[in-house]
Amino acid sequence: MQVILRQLGDCNIRRAEPSDLISIMEINLKTLPEHYSDYFYESLLAELPEAFIVAEIGGKHVGYIMCKTEFGFSNFKKLGFVKKGHVVSIAVLEEYRRKGIGNALVEESVNGVKLRKCDEFYLEVRCSNTEAVRLYEKLGFVIRQQLNAYYRDGEDAYLMAIELQ
Repeated sequence: MQVILRQLGDCNIRRAEPSDLISIMEINLKTLPEHYSDYFYESLLAELPEAFIVAEIGGKHVGYIMCKTEFGFSNFKKLGFVKKGHVVSIAVLEEYRRKGIGNALVEESVNGVKLRKCDEFYLEVRCSNTEAVRLYEKLGFVIRQQLNAYYRDGEDAYLMAIELQ
């Protein structure tokens, strides 16, 4: 059963289901240079369904965010070992951008990782993607590190993170 987490006008934001994965993969192929195997999508949905969120308008998928949890050194505390949520991928189709959909996807995924008792939430973003960097900063994420040649094409990334209460 699909439970709508949030509505933005005619856009429904909800948790993804296995039947959404083909459309999510198509959005990924259209919008991002990084691609993943079918199994990878399935495994993330199984691992953290609370933070695998889809946006749809009139039954058409227009965006998604998928995340995972991991344990590792804190992005904020010296010598801290914490449970972290990690945004693996987020995308919104070009014609649906600047409508608050990306913002809603990130906010709902934050809620999802909080349900899993994560201490922090982080992501990597291309340094050249200034719109995304501004969006994440508006949501409380801070740049913690620059990762040189992070992407396959050699572009650097910012590691951005937020502490969760």
